[in-house]
Amino acid sequence: MLLHGDEFGRSQKGNNNVYCQDNETSWLDWASADQQLADYVAGLIRLRREHPIFRRRRFFSGLPVRGTNLRDIGWFTPAGEQMTDADWHAGFAKSLGVFLNGEGIPGPDLRGERVVDDSFLLLFNADQEPVVFTLPGARCGESWQVEIDTATPALSQTDGTAPILVAGSTVSVAGRSLLALRQARPGSSDSRKA
Repeated sequence: MLLHGDEFGRSQKGNNNVYCQDNETSWLDWASADQQLADYVAGLIRLRREHPIFRRRRFFSGLPVRGTNLRDIGWFTPAGEQMTDADWHAGFAKSLGVFLNGEGIPGPDLRGERVVDDSFLLLFNADQEPVVFTLPGARCGESWQVEIDTATPALSQTDGTAPILVAGSTVSVAGRSLLALRQARPGSSDSRKA
């Protein structure tokens, strides 16, 4: 849902319909671009391009993936437990985790081959205060690496220096932010509890 100029904070002074204006409201002022924000958006675009889990052509089914006992998507409470129907109506439902199973991408690629990706765990915190999340058990993944933390101004985590978080450990997610974790590949270093 990005429009030209969004990647560097162009606000159009609140006007969302400037197609017919030939003035500074619709012009792109590249000299004043926020390079840090532009780099952040470029990193998000790169992450989406590199991971087909974020470009699925079909909706998630919520069913187990053949060959595994995991569903293609899983919903978790901040305590790291599978959400129940009652959990969706609880006060903490504004903070939840979503497991995206990289083995559960339906449909073949352009060459007719199966599409497999890394699995991701997205921790959403819509509360204004930080929320401590417990990562789901090893069944979803033994270890996780931070890919995106929207509470930080840059995608510095994607350079491979972010610590590895192990299943069952806790991690604090800042208020009104998202923490995206990618399942760590075997042999990753710096495993620790957050």
